[in-house]
Amino acid sequence: MLKNYFIVALRNFWRNKTFSFINILGLCIGISAALVIFLIVSYDLGFDHFHKDGNRIYRVVSNLRVMGEDNRGPGVTTNLAGAVKSELTGTDVVAPLFVWDNRWNKYPDVNVVNPNATEQAVLKKQKNIVFTDESYFKLFNYTWLAGQPATALNKPYQAVITEAAARLYFPGTAIDQLQGKVLTLNDTIHTTITGIVKDIEQNTDFTFTVFLSSPTLGKTIFKGNDLWNNTQPSSQVYVKLSKDETAAAFTAKLNKLYNAHYKPAGEDNISISFGLQPLSDLHFNEDYGNYFDNHLAHKPSLTGLFAAAAFLLLLACINFINLTTAQASQRIKEIGIRKTMGSSKKQLIFQFLGETFLLTLIATLLSVITTPLLLTFFAGFIPPGVHFNIIKQPGIILFLALLVTAVSILSGFYPALVLSSYKPVLALKNTSTSMGKTRSAWLRKSLTVTQFVIAQVFIIATILVSKQISYSVNQGLGFKKDAILYFRTNNPHNNTQRQDVLLQKLKAIPGIAMVSISTNPPSTNSGWAGVLKYNNGKIDIETEVDIKLADTNYIKLYQMQLLAGSNLPQSDTTNSIIINETYARALGFTQPQQAIGKFLRFNSRATTPVVGVVADFHQASFHDVIKPLLIGNGIKNTGTFNIALQPQNAEGTVWPAALAKIKKAFKQAYPGEEDFQYSFVDDTLAKYYTAEQNISRLLMWATGISVLISSLGLLALVIFITNQRTKEISIRKVVGATATQLIALLTKNFVQLILLAFIITVPLAWWGAVKWLQNFAYKTTLSWWIFGLGGTGMLLIAFLVMIVRTYKAATANPVKALKSE
Repeated sequence: MLKNYFIVALRNFWRNKTFSFINILGLCIGISAALVIFLIVSYDLGFDHFHKDGNRIYRVVSNLRVMGEDNRGPGVTTNLAGAVKSELTGTDVVAPLFVWDNRWNKYPDVNVVNPNATEQAVLKKQKNIVFTDESYFKLFNYTWLAGQPATALNKPYQAVITEAAARLYFPGTAIDQLQGKVLTLNDTIHTTITGIVKDIEQNTDFTFTVFLSSPTLGKTIFKGNDLWNNTQPSSQVYVKLSKDETAAAFTAKLNKLYNAHYKPAGEDNISISFGLQPLSDLHFNEDYGNYFDNHLAHKPSLTGLFAAAAFLLLLACINFINLTTAQASQRIKEIGIRKTMGSSKKQLIFQFLGETFLLTLIATLLSVITTPLLLTFFAGFIPPGVHFNIIKQPGIILFLALLVTAVSILSGFYPALVLSSYKPVLALKNTSTSMGKTRSAWLRKSLTVTQFVIAQVFIIATILVSKQISYSVNQGLGFKKDAILYFRTNNPHNNTQRQDVLLQKLKAIPGIAMVSISTNPPSTNSGWAGVLKYNNGKIDIETEVDIKLADTNYIKLYQMQLLAGSNLPQSDTTNSIIINETYARALGFTQPQQAIGKFLRFNSRATTPVVGVVADFHQASFHDVIKPLLIGNGIKNTGTFNIALQPQNAEGTVWPAALAKIKKAFKQAYPGEEDFQYSFVDDTLAKYYTAEQNISRLLMWATGISVLISSLGLLALVIFITNQRTKEISIRKVVGATATQLIALLTKNFVQLILLAFIITVPLAWWGAVKWLQNFAYKTTLSWWIFGLGGTGMLLIAFLVMIVRTYKAATANPVKALKSE
């Protein structure tokens, strides 16, 4: 029986090669897209789910209000872990973690001391190094290859390393020979290896490879302090709650502990509250981040990917249903004979579902072949850890099995039901043909409209996102952003003399037009904010203000518009300030000139005069509103060099030559410092919209596939209809119809369906666009042409697909068709 079904299916495929090919191609495209999306989503959702009792593991995080501005961070006070261990109940494990990263000190150089080697190996700027104790290994799942977990990190100058670190630092040395070896960090910290652990093979954000003992931290680079109002981003704490403890209850205990230890005296502009971040949130939360700038997932993008996969599969299934029901009339006699010979409706449904299953299986096998190519093609969008290996990833096989089953049922059940429902007597008389057309015509039209609604929504969304990104990047920001680069120096308050030396060297470089020193560029994702007071003669007006410090060249270099007053005078300390329009209005001034000469007070410090008002400019991305801002002079503690380059010449040599000289000047002023790193202002601004750019790429990818699948389905339907109406077309030609009239006749119904789809699409796309644009404080206009272009684009694509086939049918020789009657 099964063999007979298989043979019949192959014969039917061969007899209808064009339609079988289109069905397989459409399903292959949809399944390939779904498989790629499955790999991405399953990769990001699979981080750190393997730890025992992971639902009870949390990172303690800080919610700070610093000088009037809310901030969130993963760091806590350095003495919190000890206080939690000794004073609080409700935890099974408390693990301190101090991360050696660039947020507080540069990455260390590691010297490998190996008596058997002729030369010492020095590895520069090593990441993934942390300080911790034995409790960390009670919290997270590691397999120990050497050493004792209870004692490996209980003394100063001890280190545990992973297999990866062992291969890097001691290539060719057996694991059992590594204990007792020495790692030297920055030529001063000599640590002895006391344990080796196996690399974590699952997806994890804990990419640490060297674990130094916590006592080492206190004796070397960071001695800590007892200030409860001082958090360090690198100082972190993980806890595993007891089974009967809730996160809310323990959070309350944490903050009660903090309030008991910290009593602010007088005017304090820092307040801290602690919270608990679930382990499952670590890979997704940008507010707290993970480690060493590793990949963070974006949940809205994952949701968008999932939706795109569902829609693309739906389009492929719609194609299959449309083509199968359209071809139903060609199999009516076969069905009548089978029923006359004794086939039951159940057997016929099973046969037609089997044919669908076989087509889907072929499409799936093709998608397995094409998926590695797709991963390579979309490498820039796909996280670097995503890979495809059907042997080592059994989840892929399960996913494909479920996908094949679901697509087979979704695509094949209704056509099988329709085909098996014909009565044998009517089928053999061929009277079911018209019945089949009438019954399935409404479904085909509905499904075709659905296809074009989905495709047009994708097209409109792609246009809108691209328009908003273009608006955000190219809209006037209130300052010059082209041909300006900036870089930062380390510890500027300890290197004022070096800063001055570098400034003079930069001014002498021919390729540089102007140099300015500041805390940061005009637009930045990080900065300094505070609460300032202004007394208008009646009351004190308190305002939360963004604060920048800069020299007198800052306004000139960035070509900001000075509305009133004068530029900042040059000074090492802050004795004059410029404010923006928004701040002037917040203080009650209707004209910029009214603010000149007024005095502002920061906390309990002396008042400072306003010497100028600058036109508003965007301090952050277009997601955020323009805030009150002041720019104060005083460059002693700034450390950011802003450099305007001379115009590039035709040969393109001015900027490279200037950059080479800037790097040389930096090395001369800061010998032994880390490598010179710079950024162009316009590149930094573009990075604000990375999420939107990823969404745009996703939409363009999904739009292309949806249009392709819809076009394939439309082409197949046009081919089928022109084949069905061949003799009608021939008769019309004989009686005088022109090719243009015939093309209009054949395409009219499809054009009507596309226009109906457009009418349905517009309100849906409008609603979605309005919701998405709410993420931006400054947004592009929702122009009518976006929707018009989406509908017109789909109509043109569809018309081009239709004209290919209808023109051939309309220009064919009618004699041949009429002779075959």
